[in-house]
Amino acid sequence: MSPKHLSWRTLFMMVALLIFVGLLAACGGAQPTAAPEKPTVAPEATKASEPTKAPEPTKAPEPTQAPAATEAPAPAAGAVNPLVAALPAELQAYYTNTTDPILPSAYDNFKPKGEAPWKICYADSYQGNPWRVAVREDLMRLADEFKAAGKVSSFENAVSNNDVAQQIANIRAYIDKGCDIILSIPESATGLNDVIKEAYDAGIPFVTMAGPVTSPYAINTSSNYYKWGYDMAEGIAKNLNGKGNVLMVEGIAGHPIVLAEGQGYDDAMKQYPDLKTVARVNGDWTLSTTKQAVLQALATHPEPIDAVWTTGSESRVVAEAFAEAGRPAPLITGSLTGDIMGYWKEKGDAGFKFYGNGVLPGATAEPGFRTAIRLLEGQKPKLNLLMVPLPEVKQEDLPKWYDTCMTTDATSVFPVPPTDPISEEQLNAYFTNGAATPPYDYANTPPACPK
Repeated sequence: MSPKHLSWRTLFMMVALLIFVGLLAACGGAQPTAAPEKPTVAPEATKASEPTKAPEPTKAPEPTQAPAATEAPAPAAGAVNPLVAALPAELQAYYTNTTDPILPSAYDNFKPKGEAPWKICYADSYQGNPWRVAVREDLMRLADEFKAAGKVSSFENAVSNNDVAQQIANIRAYIDKGCDIILSIPESATGLNDVIKEAYDAGIPFVTMAGPVTSPYAINTSSNYYKWGYDMAEGIAKNLNGKGNVLMVEGIAGHPIVLAEGQGYDDAMKQYPDLKTVARVNGDWTLSTTKQAVLQALATHPEPIDAVWTTGSESRVVAEAFAEAGRPAPLITGSLTGDIMGYWKEKGDAGFKFYGNGVLPGATAEPGFRTAIRLLEGQKPKLNLLMVPLPEVKQEDLPKWYDTCMTTDATSVFPVPPTDPISEEQLNAYFTNGAATPPYDYANTPPACPK
């Protein structure tokens, strides 16, 4: 039938049918948009980028398992690190609130490259003050003593003059020379970590003094400077019966040791509301800067100052500043040196009042050297951080520390503690198989003033 023979009604129905079919097709055609639902799951393939977990292989070198202990220092509040808890109670006390990392020793299975005599190498970062010179000289003295006993073949010394890159180069040179052990006062807590690992891989232990590093491949001999700052504030409180004004003289602003000492001071002072800190200044651990800072503080604080909390070896110039300002002699904290003892000898107990500790070159060199010998003899440290106590010095103890060459000019003379700051028995407790290391004998330590 041709279209012209169709009635208008028939044509209308045909058009409606066509429209309905078109709509139906349109609805069915939209269904493919559902297809992408499955591909959107495809991004699960991004799980294939699980290679981001690949760094786990850093666990492969067995020694890197030592850093696992970095998770240990943060047990529940008030808890004791399990490595520290395994030590005798008297040694545990030296770790109170330390900010230094406490890790398992990487030398549990260490075996020296060879038998004695050993080549000992010292990588120092600085030799620009008498204290550092005295550390090196004491190390050389001990090396000569052990050389005579057939345990040391040679002692080498290199200085990097506060240059981390140079210290790294010096340590690499020691590795190439085949040193049996490397001692160091490091310039940086982190900057030497790679070269320390290189030494470890070459079978050469790395022992630090007076400045721990964060590397798990080092053994650090150090002291707890938080505890020192705390103890000196406690000493002030006891001497002043918990009441009075305190001037605080810190070292170099921002230095990690200064921050630790200052935190110790602050925490101790919280217990004594009647002790007031009248001013907080920086003396930068230098005589001239300290004296100027104290004189300026005295000029702006006319109120009585009963004590000066300081952590350096500048107690003499603090006392001189008070005397020049016409102020009564305060109790002064700090570390002992020959010039301080000379000032006390001149002025007597009325003109110089002291409470502090001995942060001394010999008490730094000897524990480090003895630890090095113990490692070479096959002794195994229980942890990476061996804390050395700082000898307490009270006013009534000063006569025991004095020697005849100590004058107000004797800035290069350092008192010798009457007894060993860390005995062989105490040091034994830091090792699983600790034993004395003859010929070391504290009685052989030379006096501060040669006879």
